[in-house]
Amino acid sequence: MINIDNEMAKAEVLIEALPYIQKFNRKIIVVKYGGSAMTNESLKQKVIEDVVLLKLVGFKPVIVHGGGKEISRWVEKVGMEPNFVNGLRVTDAPTMEIAEMVLNRVNKELVSIIQKLGVKAVGISGKDGGLLTCTKKLSGGQDIGFVGDISAVDPKVIYNLLENDFLPVICPIGIDKDYNTYNINADDAACAIAKAIKAEKLAFLTDTPGVLRDKDDENTLIAELDLAEADRLMNNGIIGGGMLPKLNNCVDAIKSGVSRVHIMDGRIPHCLLLEIFTNKGIGTAILNEGAERFYDENADNNQ
Repeated sequence: MINIDNEMAKAEVLIEALPYIQKFNRKIIVVKYGGSAMTNESLKQKVIEDVVLLKLVGFKPVIVHGGGKEISRWVEKVGMEPNFVNGLRVTDAPTMEIAEMVLNRVNKELVSIIQKLGVKAVGISGKDGGLLTCTKKLSGGQDIGFVGDISAVDPKVIYNLLENDFLPVICPIGIDKDYNTYNINADDAACAIAKAIKAEKLAFLTDTPGVLRDKDDENTLIAELDLAEADRLMNNGIIGGGMLPKLNNCVDAIKSGVSRVHIMDGRIPHCLLLEIFTNKGIGTAILNEGAERFYDENADNNQ
């Protein structure tokens, strides 16, 4: 026997999603995929299902992925020791060779999962089509090897893939003007690509709930945050640790034309759908001052 309440609840979810599907139809969304959602097989499947659904309802998703934990695993597997300076991986020539191998392996695995779900995907790195050009990145003035700062983005290869109905999957490897290969921070790559292709949305999958007013209290999650509020939180020292460079990247993306940036907990199954297609969402949306707000935090507090 059909449980009409359950079926009505499903219908309500679809109706709540309708205005977002209408608003962002044919718009580009860049998904930075990393953290636990990459290492947990069940979560990996659900993230890719979310991205495929976005594609099938009319979005134009682009995935930019990392692979730091997998790189460290393989570095140790060949008898080397991972080395970090100020949170950045020291990448000598042998480590760079491993990093490129691992990231391309991860890239093609994601392409296979997407295509198994019925969507055409193409995996590329920042070297393809001259997508990502970079310079050597220093850490506190110290040379840490083949770690790159993005100096230019040529998005033609991405536009060509989107126009031909492919879902681009990009790993953060770039080249310098002398065609040396560099490893690039995936957050930086996603932000630079989103700016270059004027993405409507940029979504970061992380191992945190989002931006918190109190880093030790998940109940202080901020659902929506404009640039002035973000600057205030950063300048007052409320935001720190790994969230600070991520929020700086978000603010930079908004100032460069990306409409909305989302920070969400990739450990929650189907987090992308919950954040993008529901009024409240589950993470933090950063938006430009004066932009339309989809969620009234005060109204929720007054209920």
